Amino acid sequence: MTVLDTSGYAGLSVEEVARRAGTTRPAIYRRWAGKPRLVLAAIAARLDVPESPDTGCTLCDFGEGLLIFLAEFRTIRPDVLGALYADCAADPDLRAQYMRIVFDPPRAAVGAMLDRAISRGHLRPDTDRDQILDLLGSLVYQRALFDNAHLSDREAERLTETLLRGAALDYDALVAHSQALEIEHTAAAGDDHADGPAER
Repeated sequence: MTVLDTSGYAGLSVEEVARRAGTTRPAIYRRWAGKPRLVLAAIAARLDVPESPDTGCTLCDFGEGLLIFLAEFRTIRPDVLGALYADCAADPDLRAQYMRIVFDPPRAAVGAMLDRAISRGHLRPDTDRDQILDLLGSLVYQRALFDNAHLSDREAERLTETLLRGAALDYDALVAHSQALEIEHTAAAGDDHADGPAER
């Protein structure tokens, strides 16, 4: 993965990977049949399977859910994602592997969060969860694949507000609920501090 971070996908050579691994080019090819499979394996080893956010606060969870997409993508150079996908797209097996490794884990985690928000009655019951997942992912994917950059935290915050204002039954109520929870947590933290050992 170090070679990938340094050289990008286009600049990565199997020879350099073999040299750094202390092995040979044929040995690399015996394990991974081509550069796309080698790079997919490296990405799979780096990415964690994210947990679905569940704080009880739909607005907070929604923001955290989008950050899950971003966190996964930010571990990979954006130019790598597009170039690798171009090499995988024409091969159904490689494309499926790409989707399974890069896209499916964050999508599943955020999908579970959306299901909880709908069951709480915070999102409209007719909300199309898959469409929202597509909307959330599309900006992240587009920025990485076509603009060679990652979505910023501020842009993610604005996207969250835009989507929830359209999907929420009462967006202002979600904001009020989020603020109330924050006040509760702050008060609890203050109580814990007050109950601590007295200074000498």
